[in-house]
Amino acid sequence: MQIISSKENDLIKHIKKLKDKKYRDISNQYIVEGIKLVSEAIQENANIKEIVLCEDCEKSEIIPKDLMYEIAKKECIYVTEKIFKFITEVQAPQGILAVIERDNDNNKINYDVDIIVAIDDIQDPGNLGTILRTVDSIGVTQILVSKGTVDAYNSKVVRSTMGAIFRIKIIECEDLEKTLKEVKKHDFKVVVSSLQTENNIYSIDYNKKVIVIGNEANGVEPKIQDLADEKIKIPMFGKTESLNASVATGIILYEYVRQKFFVQ
Repeated sequence: MQIISSKENDLIKHIKKLKDKKYRDISNQYIVEGIKLVSEAIQENANIKEIVLCEDCEKSEIIPKDLMYEIAKKECIYVTEKIFKFITEVQAPQGILAVIERDNDNNKINYDVDIIVAIDDIQDPGNLGTILRTVDSIGVTQILVSKGTVDAYNSKVVRSTMGAIFRIKIIECEDLEKTLKEVKKHDFKVVVSSLQTENNIYSIDYNKKVIVIGNEANGVEPKIQDLADEKIKIPMFGKTESLNASVATGIILYEYVRQKFFVQ
């Protein structure tokens, strides 16, 4: 078994550079770390290019044997502890990561659905990751993201998704306004959150709707507000005026779930 021990190794340099968004875009690859995410990648048949293991992992038996059996079927690289610490982005790494190739072959929007979620310039990786996880939880398999949104393949976003990253088609929109206008041609209505409305999230039906989630500080941008067919707000009875973007998304999307499955 060959163990890589040099920072000058081409693969090590490649993995290290995947921390940078521009390089991720050029290479069309990203990294997932940890036992759970690598296991999810294998289960979801993600396009795994390499799995990198710290040599001490196998010795300590931290990785379950059934997972090691699946890992053995893949391209597997061993590195020293020093090298793994050099390439990891996790404070307490488990000694395993995988390089995943993104699937960009099918970037078309599926209109044969009840609901589409669009993200307008969300900046916090944890928020985007949690939104992706929430979208996955309700069975939605695609999401639109604006050019100004934090990169969905940022390591913090990927970890926050808890595996949803492998099940959600992320459609990056160069111009979200233009994309939404095209979506409207397919009989969808655009819904945005706004304080300037009397409608709340329980006032509308969620059939053939695009739910736009806005930036944490500024909300949905004005030109998309102007494009909206309906505006909604979450009723709040305390002194808090707004909610975290991912929390608000969860509340709205589970009203969709309630209407779809529990309202006759």
